[in-house]
Amino acid sequence: MSKCYWLMKSEPHEFSIDALAKVGSEPWSGVRNYQARNFMRDDMRRGDGVLFYHSNCAEPGVVGVAEIVGMARPDPTQFDPRSDYHDPGSKPDDPRWLLVDVGFKRKFKRTISLAELKAAKELSDFALVKRGNRLSVLPVTREQWDFILGLE
Repeated sequence: MSKCYWLMKSEPHEFSIDALAKVGSEPWSGVRNYQARNFMRDDMRRGDGVLFYHSNCAEPGVVGVAEIVGMARPDPTQFDPRSDYHDPGSKPDDPRWLLVDVGFKRKFKRTISLAELKAAKELSDFALVKRGNRLSVLPVTREQWDFILGLE
């Protein structure tokens, strides 16, 4: 199976690229969208590339590169009543939500802003720049990956 590429969004006040750099790898918990979950469950593999994206902040954009370092497994936050991500409908013997482990590779010298990504005609078919797309996990083609890395 060939390497795949992804964009994964995180709000920097919750978990930033700097936090990932500090810990090295982190379980990507709290995903509560079925399509994003299915990408993690069905398509993500160790070694896949990740564009780390800061969302819901002053300058949303791609801030670094990570990789998938652990395969999909049940997200324990779904079973914790104290968690913001608790799902009382999910059962330990039939978990609804999954996570993958994401490992730090490098932080960019600058943020490649959403505005810059939207302005690039080469990315016109990129899911991130399409209206109404709010998924926290998105597939990235090899061409999109190379183009975005080239913007740094």
